[in-house]
Amino acid sequence: MILKSQVEWALHCCAILAGLPDGRYLSTKALAELHGLPKEYLSKALQSLSQAGLVHTTLGPSGGYRLARAPAELTFLDVVEAVEGSGRTFVCQNIRANNPCRPKDYCESGSCAIARIMWEADEAWRTALRKVTFADLGKTLEQEIDPGIWAGTFDWVLKRAG
Repeated sequence: MILKSQVEWALHCCAILAGLPDGRYLSTKALAELHGLPKEYLSKALQSLSQAGLVHTTLGPSGGYRLARAPAELTFLDVVEAVEGSGRTFVCQNIRANNPCRPKDYCESGSCAIARIMWEADEAWRTALRKVTFADLGKTLEQEIDPGIWAGTFDWVLKRAG
């Protein structure tokens, strides 16, 4: 399975937005600059988050984006589904019906084993993403990122936050 690059971008943006103080917003321009991404393409990922109700947006000179939920209430799955949709990653085309050894009037009842296994794997993946919140991520990043880089990043962000 290959996810759109916008999923990565949206996850990183939400990680940054999770650290914003209440009432502050960060512009698409600042998020794009921080991550070295084209603003126009990043806008599409942020629009997906906005349409899904995961971020609030405001216009004007101090406008931009902020999380619509507390970081502890926003999961990785929320973001992935906002960008990719919530449909299954495996769509069964029932190609077993093309088997030339099968009688013409034979009727399959139920899903095949391959579809069931793939759907089970899809649900396991979603369950794993559903368990990780942006508050969890923040704790992990705080432990893993050099304190100077961590502090410098948030100083940079706060100088640009409206």
